[in-house]
Parts: sequence; C-alpha cells; structure tokens
Amino acid sequence: MTHLRAFGKTGLRIAPLALGTDNFANPTPRDESFAILDAALDAGINLIDTSNSYAKGEAERIIGAWLGQGGRRGRALIATKAYYPTGSGPNDRGGSRAHLMRACEDSLRRLGIETIDLYQTHRPDMDTPLEETLRALEDLRRQGKIRYAGSTTAPAWRVVEAAWTADQAGFARMVSEQTPYNLLDRRAENELLPACQRYGLAVLTWSPLAMGMLAGRYADAAAPPADSRMALRGGIYAQRITAGAVEAGNRFAALAREAGWDPALLALCWVKDRPGVTAPLLGPRTLAQLRAALPALETAFPADLAAACDALVPPGHAEANFHNTAGWTRG
Repeated sequence: MTHLRAFGKTGLRIAPLALGTDNFANPTPRDESFAILDAALDAGINLIDTSNSYAKGEAERIIGAWLGQGGRRGRALIATKAYYPTGSGPNDRGGSRAHLMRACEDSLRRLGIETIDLYQTHRPDMDTPLEETLRALEDLRRQGKIRYAGSTTAPAWRVVEAAWTADQAGFARMVSEQTPYNLLDRRAENELLPACQRYGLAVLTWSPLAMGMLAGRYADAAAPPADSRMALRGGIYAQRITAGAVEAGNRFAALAREAGWDPALLALCWVKDRPGVTAPLLGPRTLAQLRAALPALETAFPADLAAACDALVPPGHAEANFHNTAGWTRG
C-alpha cells in the first residue's frame, strides 16, 4: 500500500510520485498515453499534472478523453497550468486576469471537467501586478472552477511575496510550488525548499532524471540519444545538456550500478526522499519507462549513498541549468 503524503497545508493526500504529461502527443501517441494513465492510476499515483501549453493543448485533450471513459475522475487529482502563449495576441499569455480567466475556461473544456484540482501559474509573470494574478485565481476558486492554486518555477522571494500578498488581501494562499530539482541542479536547496517548508507549501519537482543524464543515457553532450528531448526538441532542452553535467550523470549511473541499483530508479528515489519534497513528477515517454519507475513508490533512497551523491554535486550547487526557462534568473 503506497504511503500517501500531505499536500502542504491542504487536506489532500497524494502518492510520493506524481505523473507528468509533457510527452503526451509530443511524441507519445494517444493510445500509449491512455495506457500510461491507466497504469499510473492503478499503481496508486493520484495526481496528474499537465499544462495548456503541452502539445498546444493536446495533452489536456488526451487526459479529458481518458477521464471521459468513466470511473476515473473521482480517483485522480487533475493539475494544469497557464502562462505560455495560447495565441498570437499580446494578451494571450502571462498572468493577467484576462488571460488566466480565459485560459482556465479553455482548460476546463479540453479536460472535460467542471473543476481543476490544482491550477498553477506556469511561470511567474513579473510584468503583471502579483495582486492581479492572485485575485484572478481567488475569483476562479470562488466560482468553483479551481480548488487550489499553485506556482511553478518561481524564486523563493516570489513564493513568500505571494503568501504575504494573499494574506493582506484576504485571498487563499497558493498551496504549492513546482520547481526543477535533481542531483545535477540542486539550487532549490538554497532558499526555495526552506521557504516552502516555512510557509507550508507542497513541493512538486520536475525533471528528476535530468532529462536522462542521471540514467546514464548520454555518452557525449554533443551526441544525444535519437529519442531524447534534446534531439527531438532542441532549444531550451539542449541548453541543459553540458559536458560537465553528462560527466557527473555518468559517474552517478556508475555509482548506482555498483550498488546494485538501476540509475534512473536511484535518481528518482533521491529526489523523492529529499527534505521538503512532496512528490517528483515522473514524465514517462513510454509505458515501459513508467513501469520501470513504479518501484520508487515503495522504495527508499539508501542513506549510505547520500555522501557519494553529495561528492558528485555538493548541496546547493548545479552542473546543469534547469532554471533556464525562468526569466528571473540568469545563472
């Protein structure tokens, strides 16, 4: 029986792994996406995370079609996001009231549900007054269109500012932060994780395998696997694959194998059992990848390997930049 974790200060309980769906429709086909959703739910994973920007909304449509088959909505918490452009107009993006209210309606329609369990700002919009964003989220909550709100890839100071602003305005606080965090980018440990612990926010983490570098999939930073995100998407994904990160990832993979572990499973357990983490997001491209990761639900990270991991990448440091889509940082 999977041990459930408290989702911040809410009454929700979730499994120690959550399902990310960025691969749905890009490249994972609908039938295999359905199989991944079924297998995850059957294994006890009860939070499904998506975004209106994943495959231009197609990931939400896939989840909506899956939910429409019946018997699943009551077992699954649905989380989605808004921020990235949904059109060519100047107001088809960001954290403004105009965009969030319209984007929420569109997500509800694609998902085929009446209420989104967790609605997240996909990135902080530094050009929109924070109170405007929070007021829009509060109104969506009062209208019954969302149950909770959260943020994604925000700096620690923004998390604290959002909590303070909500308190001053009489709004419900954001209940979660979703941040990049893996052994190759540990900067969340410096301020973000302590801030979330102090203010009682749940923490979802993305890219726990560092795009496969911690699974030992990259022999060379310049020669990615043909089915990797670096090869398929390039751009911001390619920027995260550096020679130093590949070397550290391969050293980690060797360490895992010497200890009798599958490297991907060990990397996932490392994130899952870090202080302050509620659940890492597992974003499988295939059903086989999901099944290989499911043992992490019941497997603890071995404490005797902690020092060796710290020697590869010290606490608070980074070998790869998984914050490279965050406009508030240049590091």
